[in-house]
Amino acid sequence: MGQRTVGASRVPAPKWEPRRTTRRMRLGGRGRGPRLASKAWGLAGPARSGGPARVEPAALTRASASERNTAPAARGVRALPGASATPLALDGLAAPVPATLVEIGVGPPIVFLHGLVGLNEHWEGVVALMHARARCLLLQIPLLDLRGEDCSIGGVTRLTTQYLRDHLREPAVLVGNSFGGHVALRVALEQPELVKGLVLAGSSGLIERSMVREVQIKPSKHWLREKIGELFYDPSHMREADLERAHKELSDRHGARAMVRLSRTARRNHLGEKIRNIHAPTLLIWGREDVVTPPSAAEAFMHLLPNARIEWFERCGHVPMLEATEGFAEALGSFVDELAGVGVEGRGR
Repeated sequence: MGQRTVGASRVPAPKWEPRRTTRRMRLGGRGRGPRLASKAWGLAGPARSGGPARVEPAALTRASASERNTAPAARGVRALPGASATPLALDGLAAPVPATLVEIGVGPPIVFLHGLVGLNEHWEGVVALMHARARCLLLQIPLLDLRGEDCSIGGVTRLTTQYLRDHLREPAVLVGNSFGGHVALRVALEQPELVKGLVLAGSSGLIERSMVREVQIKPSKHWLREKIGELFYDPSHMREADLERAHKELSDRHGARAMVRLSRTARRNHLGEKIRNIHAPTLLIWGREDVVTPPSAAEAFMHLLPNARIEWFERCGHVPMLEATEGFAEALGSFVDELAGVGVEGRGR
């Protein structure tokens, strides 16, 4: 068994334990990240102590007017000192696709995949807590600019697989929220050699209540505020910058059509029993108050995935990386350490 020296003591490396359920309660206020009380039941797992130092997650702060006018990739680099942003030319079936990769940190690779209305910057709070222990890679594909066959769950899966195979060239932990989780599941099914582990947060693929069935060209900001607010347990976490961006993108006829097409192809791609064929270690991170992919979706994944465990976040909705940033990073860090065989319990004195 591998060990890690912590101060003057040596700590046994934890082992990956599937079929375990953990509940985390958010206790802190917004803006500084939640404090957590953790309770486990089912199979007993290693107790955690300590945790990452508290930082101010960039993803939870309000964007200034100047930030709203800055390209997403540049915002990510500025919010994460030491990060680099690299343009990627991916070969789409319909046309070349200009993607962006933000990279920071060293260690085992973690690839973050955003949701249908997400951006790289929504991972910044988690990455700020993770980059000291892993190589964090934030892949942003311009989903609403995709056309033809690329504008589908299958097309985005092909583009993501192309990045992993041709650019990263080593197995990675895939972390996906919502649509991004669905893409990660498909990659694990189609190219399992590219996947070391999965972390799914509010993933589609089994049960989903779509928020874009009724998307209209040039929707009102009131409608968008209501719909985006549904992603959160506490709608005050919603940023005005995201509302403005969504309004601009969905006021464009092509953007609105792409949103509807991507959502429709994801809903039609019900993975069902195929999920039993995914053997990669899988961590489910789920908000108890998620109304888009409700708790029943997490329970269905837990039932079908042969090598999974789940961490519930109380008082949390569809985007736990924004509403429970510190807890998300703690759970992800422990998962990555377990896969690498690195002990994390205890601290030196």
